[in-house]
Amino acid sequence: MTAGGPVLAVDQGTSGTKALVVCPERGVIASGSAPVRPRHLPGGLVEVGPGELLASVLDAGREALDRAGEPVAAVGLANQGETVLAWDPVTGEPLTDALVWQDRRAEPLCAELAAHADELRDLTGLPLDPYFAAPKMAWIRRHRTRRGVVTTSDAWLVHRLTGAFVTDAATAGRTQLLDLDSVTWSERALALFGLDGEELPRVVDAAEQVGTTDAFGAELPLTGLLVDQQAALLAQDVTEPGSAKCTYGTGAFLLAQTGERPRRGGSGLVACVAWRLGGRSSYCLDGQVLTAASAVRWLTDLGVIKGARDLDPVGSAVPDSGGVTFVPALAGLAAPWWRGDARGSLTGLGLDTTPGHLVRA
Repeated sequence: MTAGGPVLAVDQGTSGTKALVVCPERGVIASGSAPVRPRHLPGGLVEVGPGELLASVLDAGREALDRAGEPVAAVGLANQGETVLAWDPVTGEPLTDALVWQDRRAEPLCAELAAHADELRDLTGLPLDPYFAAPKMAWIRRHRTRRGVVTTSDAWLVHRLTGAFVTDAATAGRTQLLDLDSVTWSERALALFGLDGEELPRVVDAAEQVGTTDAFGAELPLTGLLVDQQAALLAQDVTEPGSAKCTYGTGAFLLAQTGERPRRGGSGLVACVAWRLGGRSSYCLDGQVLTAASAVRWLTDLGVIKGARDLDPVGSAVPDSGGVTFVPALAGLAAPWWRGDARGSLTGLGLDTTPGHLVRA
């Protein structure tokens, strides 16, 4: 946060973008939001138009600034870390749709690399799974285009806003291409994914000026850049080793701070960069649940409820789930199982099952 005045904080998420104007003394002054609507296609494919991501950032940010009615000193951006696309680094134009973090199309590619799974986990801290960025980046190179650059969505958004070609250390750590110990791009990991020779963004600290933008009106420095869950970890002041937080959105993510050294283990949790500040990296363990609010949207799309506000009134119409059990593997199972082939299930259904029982389950 920049001392001496409010800042604009933008969180570009899976289902929408939220923006806050925050003052060091007065707290949140104003907010704005804009929806994002990924396309869920057969076979576990999840895509979104890059233009929709950028438009949501601009719309949410401008709405928050309009409501605040006062200037801000800087802007910061949080992003959905594992969403990727190919784009032209000269014009900034997208060359593909963005493959959302939930997308499973790179599963065959991961199966090809199964013999290197332990090596990749040791190098990068991450299990071999299409949830992470590198398998999707490699899929784009095999099946969509060899043109331009292929990166996580934050690098494209920042380029469109400022012209810079950067990503923060924590987002880079979600690719499975970053050496977890040195916090630099791993030539070995790039080679394993067939991405050697790719032009990759410069890895920057979470708090440094990476450029300026006039996308929100007056020229503003972009001084904050951090992947969403680690941004929440820092925002909630989870900075002491052993402390943890859980945030709920499209998925649910439990992160525990582990200090200045990564803690690898065999528990199924992910070791990753929490942030890099002043050139010094902090690390965390991450437990991912891929389906949380996305299950609510699924129930809504099925017509069981009209929206999230129905959860309490519909669920409270019955005392319990009536023996119905729901396994929320609608996008596979992440930590600690890492079973992308798992699918959601509802069991214990009977002729007396009601929408209330489904909501409870």
